[in-house]
Amino acid sequence: MTPRLPVVSPGPGFDRARAVVRDALGRRICPAAVVEVGDAAGPLWREAFGSLTYDPGAAPAATDTVFDLASLTKVIATTTLVMRLSEKGRLRLDDRVADWFPAWRGASREDVRLQDLLAHASGLPDTRPLYEQASGRAAMERAICEMPLDYPSRSGSRYSDLGFILLGFVIEDAGRRPLAEQFSELAESANPAWDLRYGIAGERRGRTAPTQVDLWRGRLLQGEVDDRNAAALGGVAGHSGLFGTAAGVGDFARAIIAGLEGRAAASGVAAKATLSQFVRRVGTPGSSRALGWDTMLPTSSCGTRMSPTAFGHTGFTGTSLWIDAASPVYVVLLTNRVHPVAGPPEPIRELRRSLHDAVMDAVLSSG
Repeated sequence: MTPRLPVVSPGPGFDRARAVVRDALGRRICPAAVVEVGDAAGPLWREAFGSLTYDPGAAPAATDTVFDLASLTKVIATTTLVMRLSEKGRLRLDDRVADWFPAWRGASREDVRLQDLLAHASGLPDTRPLYEQASGRAAMERAICEMPLDYPSRSGSRYSDLGFILLGFVIEDAGRRPLAEQFSELAESANPAWDLRYGIAGERRGRTAPTQVDLWRGRLLQGEVDDRNAAALGGVAGHSGLFGTAAGVGDFARAIIAGLEGRAAASGVAAKATLSQFVRRVGTPGSSRALGWDTMLPTSSCGTRMSPTAFGHTGFTGTSLWIDAASPVYVVLLTNRVHPVAGPPEPIRELRRSLHDAVMDAVLSSG
């Protein structure tokens, strides 16, 4: 195991950020939260808040609490594996989707490219309850490929789980191995200490923050993927399914920063040129999307204090990662805001924005 750098005491600099999280828990936005803030050298502040559930006597959240990362899967696993496979020549970003999926047919679909799936500009709708009718890859692939497009590709952008489900299938075909196996190999080669993986087993399940009481499955989900379409794919999908700790997401963030700084040996993710291409806004009309990643706007979940080149992503369960390589600094926020049921999105958006502004105020004032 690679030894971790010590976490620096947060001191008074992060007091306002800490107060933001405590206020959110007091207003029951989420029962549990873990924050990690760091830079290229290592974590600066890591702290756990609340308890795993609202039940009396519930176990307190800890810095090693495991969370369902939800759509952080899109950038940590899927986008990163696409980068690596493109560097190896196993796929090209301008490959037509129709060249990978025989069922992807029709005049409106012929020119849709893999990069359009990454940029959420393929024309596919956001999501559909495919799990109600489809189980396993073959049925889900066919359902998505035959689904009518909502708009002409590249004319706009609509955040789509469906496009990333297809990208997960592309990765399996291009890499000639299951998605979870390819991600495990990526994590092992980049940093064996990464606490990020598909699936939860053994003692990790007990330290995993529960998500929803799911009526479809008839139970409280703890260590099972919250997303139903991902569950119908066995818990491993391109859009969701990854579990991890704040420290694990922080390790990944530092690998991205190292790559962007040209320190390939410290990154293990992708070359600087590849990373720079993927985190740069693609220019789709009305969209802030890069390839896989989202980018900084005044209305973004990262607040108003990060630089214009910052990039990040969020997850439905209450997770987020934002990286400002210009500083450089990253902010990881993991929560189970969907427990015991998923409420409206506005409170978690408010928490994310307030936390990032407080963190960046502390970081910029100390520099």
